[in-house]
Amino acid sequence: MALTLIKGARGKTAGQGRELSVTVRKIIDDVRARGEAALFEYAGRYDGVKPETMRVGRESVQAAYDATPEETVEALRLAHRRIRDFASRQRDCLLELSYKDGEGRLELGHRLLPVESCGCYVPAGRYPLPSSALMSITTAKVAGVARVAATSPPVCGTDIHPAVLVAMDIAGADEIYRAGGAGAIAAFAYGVPAGADGGIRKVDMIAGPGNRFVTEAKRQVSGDVGIDGLAGPSEVLIIADSSAEPRFVAADLLAQAEHDPEARPELVCTDRGVIDRTFNEIERQLAVLPTKETAALSWEANGVVYLAAGLDDAVKLANERAPEHIELQIDPAAERSIAERLTAYGSLFVGHYAPVAFGDFVSGTNHILPTAGSARFSSGLWVGTFMRAAFHQFISKEGCETLASPCASLAGTEGLFGHRDSVMVRLEGTGA
Repeated sequence: MALTLIKGARGKTAGQGRELSVTVRKIIDDVRARGEAALFEYAGRYDGVKPETMRVGRESVQAAYDATPEETVEALRLAHRRIRDFASRQRDCLLELSYKDGEGRLELGHRLLPVESCGCYVPAGRYPLPSSALMSITTAKVAGVARVAATSPPVCGTDIHPAVLVAMDIAGADEIYRAGGAGAIAAFAYGVPAGADGGIRKVDMIAGPGNRFVTEAKRQVSGDVGIDGLAGPSEVLIIADSSAEPRFVAADLLAQAEHDPEARPELVCTDRGVIDRTFNEIERQLAVLPTKETAALSWEANGVVYLAAGLDDAVKLANERAPEHIELQIDPAAERSIAERLTAYGSLFVGHYAPVAFGDFVSGTNHILPTAGSARFSSGLWVGTFMRAAFHQFISKEGCETLASPCASLAGTEGLFGHRDSVMVRLEGTGA
């Protein structure tokens, strides 16, 4: 690839070291042993609050509506409709299967079954994230999950942020809890015995992003419960050419950078003039950006800029990186052909007027996406995340006679003679 590095990353992403792993294991074990008492203790230690109850009642939800501006409530409702519509169309693409072999002696197929229950984690670090509540809960409900529980750390007095509570309610959460961090993941994975607060029933799957403690906890409980994936720092890779508007490019790089000091904003551009003007725009926009402290740290430590000889090189780099988000800010005449050649990403944004922010909030696609190159082998959160393809076969006596000999042969080859006999016993007395 003909790429010239203009700005490299100087920072190092926080690792999932042994100390983190040990700390999270202690929290999980403590919640399993002490239940509610441990959750209350961690709420005080890590969130700085002491909620009276873990479960959120209807009166708290109504108070959250009263405390949330109507404009925000309406925006959440619009976003929910669009997310639900996209997820519903995804669901319509999934088909159950049933067919008979040529002789009609066997019927094979699969059913599509949603998990019975899931726990949706909504983080509450630097910012309230009502959009994340919509993304996970709405998608689970469209998939047909019967019981959708949601949790978020209490950050406003002793309660969840009002906009997050409203989003949870709009999305259709069946249960809402005031709990955060690794303790909340443990509670979903293993349950909390009923005490004064009613306890928390374990779930079949946990979905939603979180900080490194949440991610490590999901890793540790995976296998005992299903998880959607392991989220890392947020990423964007912008592919640009001479048609790109530096103001837009800079704004989109900073929008990604403001997530977290570990976020990874990256630009690959075929025009040095656009790159230079983008640097100037970043400096100008940072000066007035309310989140400049975080954005500046991320950009300085992790921002990467390449000058590419052509779009072919940019495409190759993007497919190697497999980033969470890709933006194409290129000549509209080339958008479709370049987009079709991109094969590894969480979500793609095509056009000069397609910032990642639309996908984060209101376009309808899901913003819970694979990071750290995992887009090479995994997808973002979608209805299929919450569904299982359960296989079946209806086999007649004639079908048994047709398959018995090759089945017995393969079972014998593998040394599984009980398997062989379970087939052959059915042929005794049949004359087959």
